[in-house]
Amino acid sequence: MTPSPPPGDDGPDLGRAAFVHDSAQVFGRVRAEDDVSIWMNVVIRAEMHEVVIGPCSNVQDFAMIHVGNDTPTVIGAHCSITHHTVLHGCRLGDRVLVGVGAVIMDGCEIGDDTIIGERALLTAGTRIPPRSIVMGAPGRVTRARDNYVGNKFNALLYRWNALAYRAGNHRSWQGPEYEAFVAETRRALEAEAAAREVAISC
Repeated sequence: MTPSPPPGDDGPDLGRAAFVHDSAQVFGRVRAEDDVSIWMNVVIRAEMHEVVIGPCSNVQDFAMIHVGNDTPTVIGAHCSITHHTVLHGCRLGDRVLVGVGAVIMDGCEIGDDTIIGERALLTAGTRIPPRSIVMGAPGRVTRARDNYVGNKFNALLYRWNALAYRAGNHRSWQGPEYEAFVAETRRALEAEAAAREVAISC
């Protein structure tokens, strides 16, 4: 793992992350906000512009994140960047889940509460509205759906796992404590989503 630099340097700022695995390779101006997790064999490079990973987001095994020629890469809060994905100079809103093997290219903008399907390819400059499901190569919106609960729940599961890994526990997704966490988290998120819908409709 690349160490955090002194304040004011142009190196990675990872001090607030919940968990960064030793095999992760992080270079340049990369900022991880509170409760971020960066997993095995992730590569993140920012030789120009910057990479920002929002609070409680996770970057999973073998993902690659880079900046574009003209664009930074910015990831919102409670996002899941799953295994073997590529993000290249794009911007993701909050609660976005990027499926296994997906590629999102320069200048793409992904709206909140969206799912990018596995192996989807979003070509440069693609704009995706909030609450979408995107499939295919090139990626297209196949339907609209509010993914608030599922996407935020997945990010909170990874926060739970990150704290467990930091403590040396690699089997945290089992047992009564975990089951209670899952049940309570789902109840809380469903209540959040219902209140949010009322606020939107008013």
